[in-house]
Amino acid sequence: MEQSDLRLDASKFRAESVPQVTKDYNDEIRKATLSNPKWWEVGAQKYRQMRLNGETPLPKPVELNGTPFEIPSRDAGRKIPCRIMKPENGEFKHIIMHIHGGGWVLMSEKAYDPLLKTYADGASALVISIGYRLAPEDPFPAGPDDCRDAADWLADHAEKELGAPLRYITGDSAGGHLTLIAYLHLAQTHPSFPLNGLVLIYGCFDLTKLPTGFHYSDSLILTPEIYDNYIKVICPGLSTSQLKSPHISPLYARLEGMKLPPALFVCGTADMLADDTAFMAVKWQMAGAETLVKFYPGAPHGFLSFPPEKMPAAGEAKEVILGFFNGRAK
Repeated sequence: MEQSDLRLDASKFRAESVPQVTKDYNDEIRKATLSNPKWWEVGAQKYRQMRLNGETPLPKPVELNGTPFEIPSRDAGRKIPCRIMKPENGEFKHIIMHIHGGGWVLMSEKAYDPLLKTYADGASALVISIGYRLAPEDPFPAGPDDCRDAADWLADHAEKELGAPLRYITGDSAGGHLTLIAYLHLAQTHPSFPLNGLVLIYGCFDLTKLPTGFHYSDSLILTPEIYDNYIKVICPGLSTSQLKSPHISPLYARLEGMKLPPALFVCGTADMLADDTAFMAVKWQMAGAETLVKFYPGAPHGFLSFPPEKMPAAGEAKEVILGFFNGRAK
């Protein structure tokens, strides 16, 4: 039989591949999700505070010794709040730009300290997390513009102002989407910029939803109902065809002819955005770029934030991400 030009390890998607500890923890997450109020029922501001208090299905954010920083925006007199995390020994050789998740509505640059610390120590990097504007207070294109501005500033000024060059951009969930939005902008404004790679963690690349998003019937963290309510406030009044604009849904960007950096795509098989990872990764590979895709059996949306003793995929994925950073460090 002829070998397929496109290969995927289908065993990752079989129920028997899911570790029992993951199944047990997923049951805990389902119970917490079903008993928790929805963010649009209580309002974005209150739900943000609930996240900070650990009153949602995601673990309570832990604040470490990050340093506040600001990057100029395109708007006169307004700056973009950021958070810097350095390695414990203070030595770093490059910069990782990080964009947080939260459905373009929740979370902030202050909510990811342990992950930023993991990246900083494990990749000898200065990590800078971008505090982009959130909906519903600031719908699109406010948040994406902040990420574009941050990428431009870091490309131009990071080495002089922060002591090392920008070499990686990464983000999870909404941050995965914004990572690609920021990179595609940077490719236009700085076409010869030597970026080492992108790490795209359970990102959303078609805001109109792909098949796994339409058919998803589980209650693990991100559901079609939760997702649809995000879209209503981040892109109010936009039609389906408008949402498919490459400036909003990067899956529709024309990649042919671009000199794309290597990309690592990470997602769980129990995530309604699994197709986003699969489709975008194939497009990246079709455009001639080096592409690494890692699917984790039974892992839900947001799994990188869960304790590895209950969600083994969290620890495994972090090791892969650090390997990607270190393997491409120059």
